[in-house]
Amino acid sequence: MRWIWIVFWCVAWPLWADPQRYVLDAERSDVGFVYAFQGQPTQGTMPVRSADITLDLRDVSRSQVAVALDPARARAGFVFATQTMKGPSILDTARFPTITFRSTRVTGTVNDARLTGDITIRGVTRPITLTAGLFQEQGVDPAQRDKLLIVIKGSVNRNDFGAGGWPNYVDERIDLNIRAWIDRVQ
Repeated sequence: MRWIWIVFWCVAWPLWADPQRYVLDAERSDVGFVYAFQGQPTQGTMPVRSADITLDLRDVSRSQVAVALDPARARAGFVFATQTMKGPSILDTARFPTITFRSTRVTGTVNDARLTGDITIRGVTRPITLTAGLFQEQGVDPAQRDKLLIVIKGSVNRNDFGAGGWPNYVDERIDLNIRAWIDRVQ
């Protein structure tokens, strides 16, 4: 009987060993943002160029996230807004082709975490704190940790990054709503 526990422990330990590396499922993920255009909420999306995600589901403080976004491929809801957003008065994607976030501290729980880190937009780096929650698809065994959804929310003030063009049309606050499907690296 004792050997059964030893075999169980040797087989099960890698499933529980933390931290674990995850890769982004870009097809299912949506880096969304909302801004006010002439007072009306307008939605946009921005694709992820790369993501390096390590999660410790028992101790979130040992988790790390680094993400690079591709603003040149972003969509801002309609053609005029998209072209303007990529231009020199806002994101200036010709000079600044990447937006990055790197966590410096993670606190809370897997269901209610705070990601504190640095975000770089237009070459300007500022601290930011985002909220995050980890979820599974409905009907999945709770012990299964291979495919997960991270929902991340927060906001930035575009003026803090020198992206203040068209202030009479676009509000300074940009809300982030990110749905990132991730797969555990085996």
